[in-house]
Amino acid sequence: MWIKFRAERAWTRSVAVAAAACFSLAACTTVPPRQAAAQPGQAVVKPLPTDDDLLAQLLAGEFALGQADLKAAAQRYARAASLSNDPLVAAHATRVALAARDYPLARETLARWRSLRATDPGQGQVEASLALSDGNSDVAFQALSKLAMLPDQQGWRLIGQVLLSAPDKPAAALLLQRLATPLGLATAAEETWVAMSQLAFKLDDKKQSRTLADLSVKKFASANAYAWSAQLAVDEGDKARAGRDYREAIKRSPKDIRLRAAYALMLGQDGDNKAAAKLLADGPQDDYSYQARAAYAARSNDKSLIQSLYDELKSRPVEERAARAHLLGQLAEMLEQKTAALSWYEQVGNDNEDWFASQVRLAVLMDDQGKHEAAMGLAHELQQRVGDEPEQLGDAFMLEAELLNKREQPEAVQEVYARGLRQMPDDTRLLYARALHAAANNRTDSAETDLRRVLELKPADFDAMNALGYTLADANRKLDEALGLIEKALKVKPEDPAVIDSYGWVQFRRGNLDEAEKALRKAFEKQSDGEIASHLGEVLWVQGKRDEARAVFEAARKKDAKNKAVVEAMRRLGV
Repeated sequence: MWIKFRAERAWTRSVAVAAAACFSLAACTTVPPRQAAAQPGQAVVKPLPTDDDLLAQLLAGEFALGQADLKAAAQRYARAASLSNDPLVAAHATRVALAARDYPLARETLARWRSLRATDPGQGQVEASLALSDGNSDVAFQALSKLAMLPDQQGWRLIGQVLLSAPDKPAAALLLQRLATPLGLATAAEETWVAMSQLAFKLDDKKQSRTLADLSVKKFASANAYAWSAQLAVDEGDKARAGRDYREAIKRSPKDIRLRAAYALMLGQDGDNKAAAKLLADGPQDDYSYQARAAYAARSNDKSLIQSLYDELKSRPVEERAARAHLLGQLAEMLEQKTAALSWYEQVGNDNEDWFASQVRLAVLMDDQGKHEAAMGLAHELQQRVGDEPEQLGDAFMLEAELLNKREQPEAVQEVYARGLRQMPDDTRLLYARALHAAANNRTDSAETDLRRVLELKPADFDAMNALGYTLADANRKLDEALGLIEKALKVKPEDPAVIDSYGWVQFRRGNLDEAEKALRKAFEKQSDGEIASHLGEVLWVQGKRDEARAVFEAARKKDAKNKAVVEAMRRLGV
């Protein structure tokens, strides 16, 4: 819903305009003497641009921009502006000087620009920017006030560009408060009111942003105004108001899929995936809405929603079914219709963006049907076919490893990861996957080595940080370091059940049973999987709360009787 201010792009034509003028007007530039061809073995020396060569100055400025050398680019363009009678060249030179924060030079090129075309509104932008650089908000206000009077909302776009690029955001926010008043915006269109509210938000003036959003709703009562108000309400933590505003927006624009998607996202984040799926189902459909409906239906584990979407897609014309064969395969899998899923995945052509993902699912399903050799052959074939696509190649190796892991061949799994890492030594996904497999098979040293390597390559990988902390805690070693790693991950992902589980487990290893129980109960409430259940059950058992521990273990076994973590914990504790 963000309304972006469109930057003026006229200056991008300046180089071409100037160059064309040079070729058409003999007096535009001096012709450089022809250079002798370089002899074999002789270095080619590029002549420096002469001060009076307009085209050379423009090209040198463009080259400097390409090298991110703003200071040199500003100097070259300023010289070009002095040589050219094209106001676009002067305008471009002024903006480059501003970007380089060379304010004296910007004033020089602005004067040149005014001498060539005094009526260009972009000059008001530069005046305001220069005033802001001097800390003179009153002069900036006067310049921007003139821009606000331009027709067709052009001035407000220019104002937005100045304030967004201002180095002093608080000062820019105060200027916006003076400009974007009900009186100042009296004749502005609804899009401008909303855009100014969004600008205030970007300038971290959330109070002004809310004030303008409320005025926009009151004045226009449009879908756009209500939608932006809803987004603000989400940021404010007022989900009830956000829901009301989204519903009002949808009433006014019932065919706008983006509005429904935004409201559905909020519902999904609140855990109401069923409502999110139903909301997207009510209205026009496109690829995004179908994909999102499938995701929300899967998260809600509502078979009726999944079946309804599957039937709806199957009823579409042949060409639409073919285009969405991968999604149909996914839905068939969710409905445990594996034969149908295989059929859909086989229909995905190799020119389809979902072809590789469909091939992976084909291999998994074939393996489930007992066609182990065919599945493994497909995994090897994929490794050959996607060798120049690192992400897909990594996925192909992980597919082979997973197929072998299901057959409980840990040595073979580790060999697959080793083979993949020989081709891609620093692939963090393969390192991470190999580490998790090693840790699950009591190869703590190997897991620790790989996870430390991941963190060398990606120091801010908080999943790897949590995994290393948990691995150390589970092995009952380096507990101080383990706690530190997990606490860092917890700061970034405070509601992630896996990280909370790790925190509880390291507290258990450190003997802090009450803190461990508190964390593990929270993790189990969020995600009642077998591993978390095994940890919570063990902590309760050690605390003497054995009846409750048995209840936790039994609940976990009902969901997955063969869960390795639960079975091992119960065996070790003698439950």
